Amino acid sequence: MEHDILRKVHEKTIKNFMDILILAELRKGLPISGYDFIAFIHKKFHILMSSGTVYSVLYFLERDGLIKGTQTSKKRVYKLTNKGEETIRTLLEAYEKIQSFMTSLL
Repeated sequence: MEHDILRKVHEKTIKNFMDILILAELRKGLPISGYDFIAFIHKKFHILMSSGTVYSVLYFLERDGLIKGTQTSKKRVYKLTNKGEETIRTLLEAYEKIQSFMTSLL
């Protein structure tokens, strides 16, 4: 039972912070597609995200000006914009404050 509860919390956390995970992954400098991100999440966290979940977050980030998508011959790939770079840098600088807030929730 404990394993199931932790797995559900883990999955919920990944889904709720997917925008930040995408920005952090794009910060590495390589453009990624939605499929690439689904594979990354599966490999790193052992969670299989639906394409609808991932692409809705990608579209939101693009509409918000944090990422920019371009169509290649085979797929749409995304990279950080200046606004996205500034956003993820701000989040990383506030890491301790965020960690403290998350701890205070429990």
